[in-house]
Amino acid sequence: MYDFLIIGGGIVGLSTGMALTKKFPHAKIAVIEKEDELAHHQTGHNSGVIHSGIYYKPGSYKAKFAKEGNAAMVEFCKENGIAYDMCGKVIVATEKEEIPLLHNLYERGLQNGLRISKIDKGELAEIEPHVKGLGAIRVPSCGIADYKGVSHAFARFIEESGGEVHLGIKAEQIFEHKDFVTIETNKGAFETKFFINCAGLHSDRIAKKTGILTDMKIVPFRGEYYELVPEKRHLVKHLIYPVPNPDFPFLGVHFTRMINGDVHAGPNAVLSFKREGYTKKDFNIKDFMETMTYAGFWKMAMPNMKEGMKEMIRSFSKQSFLKSLQRLIPELTEKDIVPTHAGVRAQAILSNGNMVDDFCIIPGINSMHICNAPSPAATASLKIGEEIVGKVPDVVVDRVSTDGMFRVKA
Repeated sequence: MYDFLIIGGGIVGLSTGMALTKKFPHAKIAVIEKEDELAHHQTGHNSGVIHSGIYYKPGSYKAKFAKEGNAAMVEFCKENGIAYDMCGKVIVATEKEEIPLLHNLYERGLQNGLRISKIDKGELAEIEPHVKGLGAIRVPSCGIADYKGVSHAFARFIEESGGEVHLGIKAEQIFEHKDFVTIETNKGAFETKFFINCAGLHSDRIAKKTGILTDMKIVPFRGEYYELVPEKRHLVKHLIYPVPNPDFPFLGVHFTRMINGDVHAGPNAVLSFKREGYTKKDFNIKDFMETMTYAGFWKMAMPNMKEGMKEMIRSFSKQSFLKSLQRLIPELTEKDIVPTHAGVRAQAILSNGNMVDDFCIIPGINSMHICNAPSPAATASLKIGEEIVGKVPDVVVDRVSTDGMFRVKA
């Protein structure tokens, strides 16, 4: 029997496993992942940005953990030889109507304790000569990292500390007993005194298997990217973002310098008809019907229908996607961009139609469920893992400690 078992081998599940091994060095710990590789879904398909925390509501988990996680992630990459680049970010106002929104965002960044600066049109031209803008916020603490590399480093730490990481194991049934949990999988049963659900796109379903009926459902949104052809990569020096539309819950298409030197442009945000649907053709009847029959989805979708249609058009029209990019870099042409990868974001939506705007951690009997961990979860992963471990109930710690399995590291 394990002391702790984690479902999900993405960056949050693995950071949680590492945090457990640090706090409970003699515990028997395992991570199970249904795919044949780690970080296969959200972690492996995101843009790789090390976020600053400028966008998030002051006092929220996102704001706190993005800022703290930013510094922790940079330090972790340094210590473990993982590729990263603190190239900085500019958030650009391209229209007069966006200037007040830019100012509000600047004030929020200050409230979140960030070292940022407002720059005018001329100063923007000095650092990003190909970007058209009336003004911008410069955010030096943003960058990019190899999050797959980070995830594998977390896994190595777990295994070198005596823990286990198992691939190709899918949780099918979960039974919570008084003092332990049985997890039936495609490769037999696992027993654990406590389990942590970090299943990402399937986190609500794992929670439901334990009898937890949350007032939310995961709705998948696909984000599609283009990349600049090699001879146009010089047009982008930093991460370049637009001022986000306050009436739409996504950040808008932007430019990201990647670790390998590529420059990606995107993503849009369109409803995916499959929870792991990375192409327009991907379809799963169960996933589709769960979304279509969920009242919370329609309550969210109706007020956002206009923006949602724009996103859908961008998905099918390269010219429309390009037009969004030209707001920031007008000289781009259709031949300058080519399609590249897509990712799927697991967004929790409440039954009243509100999107869950913060990380969400729900306790069970002998379990804990991370039911909403979208961006900036990769940036914040080290701090999220520590927070999750800090929430392990004392009664659980006492129970496994008195079994002589491990001692708590002070």
